[in-house]
Amino acid sequence: MSKRLTPERQQEQVVLALLRRHAARLADSFRLPLRRVDAESARVKRRYGVCYDDGTIKIRLRSVRSGELLRESSLVDTLCHELAHLRHFDHGPRFWRLYQQILEYARRHGVYRPGQPSRWRFPEPEQRVAERPAPRARPRPPGRPAPPLRPPGGEQLELF
Repeated sequence: MSKRLTPERQQEQVVLALLRRHAARLADSFRLPLRRVDAESARVKRRYGVCYDDGTIKIRLRSVRSGELLRESSLVDTLCHELAHLRHFDHGPRFWRLYQQILEYARRHGVYRPGQPSRWRFPEPEQRVAERPAPRARPRPPGRPAPPLRPPGGEQLELF
C-alpha cells in the first residue's frame, strides 16, 4: 500500500530536488566534497542549516513562525553558506571569502536570485473531477462538415 504525501511534503520534495541540483553544480564547480543535501528536522528551531564533516548538508525549509516555505533566495544563500563549510569548518576570513565566491558564482549563473520570484512549481493538489453532463446534440447546418470522430467514450487530450 503506497503512502500519500501531504501537499506540504510534496512541496518539500520539489524544493529539495532543486536545492540538490544547485548544490551538485556548485560543489562540482568549487571541488567541494558534497555527499548529500537533506531537509533539516522540523524540530530544529535555532539554525537554518548545518554541515557535517562527512559532506552532508541539512537545510531548514520552513519558517519557524509561520510554517511556510522559506524564500528560494534564502534557501540558496543558506546552501552556499553550508557549502563553504565543506572546506572551512569555521567562520574565519577564508570561510567568508569562499562563501562570497560561491554566492557570486551562484548569482552569475542564475542560481541565486534575490528579490526575484520563485521558480518552484508545485504539484496541484488532487481534486475530484465532477461528472459533467453529456453535451446536447445540435443539428448541423447544411453544407457544414462533420466533426472529427473521437474514440468511443473518450476525449482527446491536449498535450500543448
